[in-house]
Amino acid sequence: MTCTAINPWASNNFNFIFVCKPDSHQILSEWIDSLAASDDLDQVPLRRFNGRFTEIITGRFVEDVPLRGGDDALLVNWVEVTISHSQTGQQLYFNSFVTNHPLTEQTVIPTVEAGRTRWKVENENNNVLKTKGYHVEHNFGHGQQYLSSFLLTLNLLAFLFHTVLELVDAKYRLLRQALGPRRTFFNDLQTLTRYLYFQSWQHLLDFMIEQLELSPTPDTGKSK
Repeated sequence: MTCTAINPWASNNFNFIFVCKPDSHQILSEWIDSLAASDDLDQVPLRRFNGRFTEIITGRFVEDVPLRGGDDALLVNWVEVTISHSQTGQQLYFNSFVTNHPLTEQTVIPTVEAGRTRWKVENENNNVLKTKGYHVEHNFGHGQQYLSSFLLTLNLLAFLFHTVLELVDAKYRLLRQALGPRRTFFNDLQTLTRYLYFQSWQHLLDFMIEQLELSPTPDTGKSK
């Protein structure tokens, strides 16, 4: 998402952190280039171990720059982040954001991380619902009044319960890991419940684990 929708948010006193790409906000980009040429951008470097290797994080930022041309342009705080591999120098991530949050050497990295979280929500929530077996896009347009919203609600509830199961049900986690794609798991459930009767959800999971010859861990022992 770009930052074209900031004005109504700001007028209602909402905080925001939005991606702001140079090609979609050319006036702002020209301001940034001019400030960079005169060495008027603040910069903060950071080295951080991510569990596998050390990342070099470089943040550039400036406050109170116009989002677009015109005297009524919204003034925003701009931040750019580059993440590279400390040993190979390979660029791992690059993006820029605008926000109304104050930017200092202490707040730049947390602000960027909050901005990246928006992408994480989009990728791990919305994208899963559209492409990993929940068929959300196919629900829009059904019915004349409430059916579309009803089907979407069922999908969201299913995704919620599956997420909870990932956290609390060891048998579910074991099967999901063994079967791989969500579609495979969903297709297996559909086939089994069409032709076989199971006394409970746990009975179904036990049957699948046994037939797949999986090795349960201590916390996935069979239910009685």
